[in-house]
Amino acid sequence: MSALAWTALGSLAAWCWLLLGQGFFWRTDQRLPGRQAPAVWPDVAVVVPARDEAAVLPGSLPSLLGQRYPGRAEIVLVDDNSGDGTGEVARSLAERHGGLPLRVVTPGEPEPGWTGKLWALRHGIALARANDPEFLLLTDADIAHEPDSLRKLVAAAHGSGDAGTGGYDLVSQMARLRVESGWERLVVPAFVYFFAQLYPFRWINSAGARTAAAAGGCVLLRTATAVRANVPASIRHAVIDDVSLARVVRRAGGRIWLGLAERVDSVRPYPRLADLWRMVSRSAYAQLRHNPLVLVATVAGLALVYLAPPVVLAAATAAGDPVAAWAAGLAWAVMAGTYAPMLRYYRQPLLLAPTLPFTALLYLLMTVDSAVQHHRGRGAAWKGRTYARPEAAPDR
Repeated sequence: MSALAWTALGSLAAWCWLLLGQGFFWRTDQRLPGRQAPAVWPDVAVVVPARDEAAVLPGSLPSLLGQRYPGRAEIVLVDDNSGDGTGEVARSLAERHGGLPLRVVTPGEPEPGWTGKLWALRHGIALARANDPEFLLLTDADIAHEPDSLRKLVAAAHGSGDAGTGGYDLVSQMARLRVESGWERLVVPAFVYFFAQLYPFRWINSAGARTAAAAGGCVLLRTATAVRANVPASIRHAVIDDVSLARVVRRAGGRIWLGLAERVDSVRPYPRLADLWRMVSRSAYAQLRHNPLVLVATVAGLALVYLAPPVVLAAATAAGDPVAAWAAGLAWAVMAGTYAPMLRYYRQPLLLAPTLPFTALLYLLMTVDSAVQHHRGRGAAWKGRTYARPEAAPDR
């Protein structure tokens, strides 16, 4: 057989394994489990870290203020030294909309060794714990919640935390990101698809599983578990803080659930490719533990799995190599088929499924750029701060 044929068969074999052996990552049916309402609703504190978020708060904060929660709940918004009046906007929205009580606090600049978001969470959690809430909802400033979101999260998590009762110590939903611009349609569904491929939700949600991950935009965390896991001090260096959080919770004996959201959405726009590029590249190399060898292996793997099928199909068709063309075409078809459920979840046309190789090429370039920026000493830059040597994402 030709080299083209061997390459195509290698890609096809990889896709057959991904289809069946990677926790059925491509399925999108891991949704918030419905549970019976607790007899007494526990107290909850909602902690929102916010840095320069004045533009998005009008689309998100009123949804938290308007939560229809049967128990006692409050919101602590941590204004992380914003320069755009984030705190003033938050107070104005609370006065206008009413609802849950809101406190706006400012922690000061992070101490050495802390990333900005985790420093803000440290301050917010410490204040929230003064009222002894049973649960903490950690949610980003750009996340909008339907009115029953908190109630459903608490109902799903409530219990003793063991497998017999169905309780959880951490319940996380991956918020549905905004998909309106052309670049968002091309890049955003793939972002969630690739995340699920790295951290299959079924593996995470299985009792006794070793894989751990969460989605930082919406995390309901049992306060006692946070104390036991020393959160957030135990992950204070982390740039990929959600995966790090899930790992330390699991190490502390906590039970975790992660799935796709139906009623939790991000209102943050990413209209340009440059916006999406920054979102991905700021932490991509951290995901690879800043290891050049892992970077090389990742680039080679992406090339074989995602780029080879269309390239080999075109080359084999031109060269008259039917075995290579057949294998490459089938690999591309399997790839598109696994992407289709995520496109349906994002309400996008299935005609976008065959474009996944191009999107994978963009992610490959973003990852390489992330490594280049790291070695130039720029590290993970976000909201005016740069973390030159941030902590890598933890092993699964």
